[in-house]
Amino acid sequence: MKVVIVGGVAGGATAAARIRRLDEQAEIVVFERSGYISYANCGLPYYIGNVISDPEALTLQTPESFFARFRIRMKVHHEVTAIHPDKKTVSVKNLETGETFEESYDKLLLSPGARPTRPKILGTGLEQVFTLRTVEDTFKLKAYIDRHRPKSAVLAGGGFIGLELAENLRQLGMEVTIVQRPRQLMNPFDSDMAAFIHGEMRVHGVRLVLGHTVEGFVGKDDGVDVLLKDTPSLHADLVVLAIGVTPDTALAKEAGLTLGIKDSILVNDRMETSVLDIYAVGDAVQVKHAVTGQDTLISLAGPANKQGRIAADNICGGDSRYSGSQGSSVIKVFDLTAAVTGLNETNAKKAGLDVDKVILSPMSHAGYYPGGKLMTMKVVFEKGTYRLLGAQIVGYEGVDKRIDVLAAAIHIGMKATELETLDLAYAPPYSSAKDPVNMAGFMVDNIEKGILRQWFLEDLDGLFRNENAILLDVRTAEEYNNGHIEEFRNIPVDELRQRLDEVEPGKPVYVICQSGLRSYIACRILAGYGYEAYNFAGGFRFYDAVLHDRRLIESATACGMN
Repeated sequence: MKVVIVGGVAGGATAAARIRRLDEQAEIVVFERSGYISYANCGLPYYIGNVISDPEALTLQTPESFFARFRIRMKVHHEVTAIHPDKKTVSVKNLETGETFEESYDKLLLSPGARPTRPKILGTGLEQVFTLRTVEDTFKLKAYIDRHRPKSAVLAGGGFIGLELAENLRQLGMEVTIVQRPRQLMNPFDSDMAAFIHGEMRVHGVRLVLGHTVEGFVGKDDGVDVLLKDTPSLHADLVVLAIGVTPDTALAKEAGLTLGIKDSILVNDRMETSVLDIYAVGDAVQVKHAVTGQDTLISLAGPANKQGRIAADNICGGDSRYSGSQGSSVIKVFDLTAAVTGLNETNAKKAGLDVDKVILSPMSHAGYYPGGKLMTMKVVFEKGTYRLLGAQIVGYEGVDKRIDVLAAAIHIGMKATELETLDLAYAPPYSSAKDPVNMAGFMVDNIEKGILRQWFLEDLDGLFRNENAILLDVRTAEEYNNGHIEEFRNIPVDELRQRLDEVEPGKPVYVICQSGLRSYIACRILAGYGYEAYNFAGGFRFYDAVLHDRRLIESATACGMN
């Protein structure tokens, strides 16, 4: 059997090695148009910032090491220019010599990946305008920085690459501005959770221009003017386009393969395309979202690696299936860690689901053990069924651990109420006897049993208009005086029983505290005396962070700066 693979990196290189492990006699040829067949995409921004100092550390395998171990021919600087399914051949061009030839195959695997989205606007070809997707892109940007010593950069796009690059450029001493059309960074997160990411970026001196559209670039004064719609332009020494990626599927389209969203390659759960003996994996393919079952595009290394393994199994006569992607991811944002899995609240509603949520602020480990730090968790579930849909966590220590537990829970179809039953490892330096994941489960269980009723930030305007609503802040007087929501009266939770005569009976009571715990206790006290009480999800800390962020964005709308 002869297998030709178009593209290396995550999907193609993984598939090649797996095929060899399953079939020692197979002839395997990989064509990669860049000079690198297996490299760490996610490490590229850290090489720019000198966190990774050795460029060879970015390359996981070389053509020589691959051949030595697996006897696989890795042909770098070779571009496949056409696929001929009728003849079962591909046309190839050697980019170093210009030579062209045809290569036959029994099985063909496409792993072309995705290319940086380059909008059709003025100036994208300027010397000072870069993208960051390949090792070559990285070396080019790094060389420019080392040669010209730029003092400022504008990053167009606030996703993974934009945030990681912003951190690394700041560590090089540059002034950094992120411009993003949506009014938030990191779209996998809901806007309320993104507020914590925004805050961390601002603390470290990154300027955010959110809700603004880049319309072009003009070279000026050895730098670039970034033209914004309805807003004065920005000037910087260099620009990086990081507005997303587009499936690189021109080959598949020309060969007549069936395409899906944004011209991605349509595959079944065996990673087979519409054409016999042609498979496809990675950022170029359309997949099913593991939670909704809807078609989607998810450009992450983990899914690409899994798909490469599955395609290899099936090429070798097996029957492996891909169950879909749920978008689990984590990112370092200066000192902060932000992680997400499954659906956020926004996308769950767009998918037509009736959703509920809990928001909590647990410590990373036992409170009595030194060094614990707060994290903010948002867990989204389906009303009625309590099916776990997604989770977002922003914090410091232990964020990655909790998101992985929640990702596994979603994968196996757990209900949000069942999170309380998980038997998770505990020792004071690492967790609490009631882990944050368990705590989320306790809260959802209380909702199911009618013990906990919640109100949310989006309810606040309605409460102000509700003359019957009693608004109650149960923090200490000192906390209240340091900042509170207007129209909320203060009765500390430990004084509530003695001061119940100040709470008019027969009216609903909406309660808030710093994190949501004391207000929950207050709600239970009030319920014990016949009141209808609702607890604010997230607490004043959450309210203050989100509202502060929204005010900054609103105030910056006119001047293009926040």
